[in-house]
Amino acid sequence: MTAAPRPAAPVARVGDLTDELGESAVWSPGEAALYWVDIRCPAIRRWDSRSGATRSWTMPELVGSVALRRSGGLVVALRHSIAFFDPSTGALEPVAAPEAERPEMRFNDGRCDRQGRFWCGTMNNDTRAPEGSLYRLDASHELVQVAGGFSIPNSLAWSPDARTMYFADSLRYEISSYDFDLENGSLGAAQPFAWTQPPAIPDGSTVDADGYLWNAEYDGWRVVRYAPDGTIDRIVELPVQRPTSCTFGGADLDVLYVTTATQRLGAAELARQPLAGALLALEPGVRGLPEPSYAG
Repeated sequence: MTAAPRPAAPVARVGDLTDELGESAVWSPGEAALYWVDIRCPAIRRWDSRSGATRSWTMPELVGSVALRRSGGLVVALRHSIAFFDPSTGALEPVAAPEAERPEMRFNDGRCDRQGRFWCGTMNNDTRAPEGSLYRLDASHELVQVAGGFSIPNSLAWSPDARTMYFADSLRYEISSYDFDLENGSLGAAQPFAWTQPPAIPDGSTVDADGYLWNAEYDGWRVVRYAPDGTIDRIVELPVQRPTSCTFGGADLDVLYVTTATQRLGAAELARQPLAGALLALEPGVRGLPEPSYAG
């Protein structure tokens, strides 16, 4: 794929940072701010919608994802551990490191369910072999391994009624849905939900107030909105090849923020897509849901 499709909706750049691998966008209503990460930098970013200022905190190792914490600060999935992060001091408090003895592994996509548990997957950062696991961090800080055998865990999201969890192993080009028990955080069997066409892979997702799943297609130049039955409802073409995650934000949760990447793009490819690596914003005409926070 050598040329960008024509954008189907006005897209604006947010801030002036360019990420190598932007990911894990999450809106904080109380702060009117957006958090996200640059996995490879590695850094946590924060954009203040009131002042327009962006702040970054350099992390000691690769950082896969972040989530809000009800008691303040963030839950952070670093390369080998999950930690609590205090943006006011920059302090990290380690919580769990289930695969610390395997240097080739790292945490990737993570998100909180509507009960306040943090879910996050691991992957083999070197080979992409199907050796990753999906973990659940309960409010008690206990980490539970829920499933395994994944190459690149992505697309964690929940339906508005919390009865369905969405999850993708990106190299399978498929988003799966699971029956979800909100009370105890258990999953039913995986069911096929939607597929992408190679080279596009399903990356980060979010669910809107109507129960439709929005998925950023890495190498697909687009974000796709899926109906609850898995059919494509809408395609939003983007001027960048590698959108990576999306979330709703703004005062009315009517702005879709999209993180993007520049990794492994050559000079000619970057010249054709000057917004690659930028945080993007668009107004799709629908609203999102408040992002759940970690309860522990």
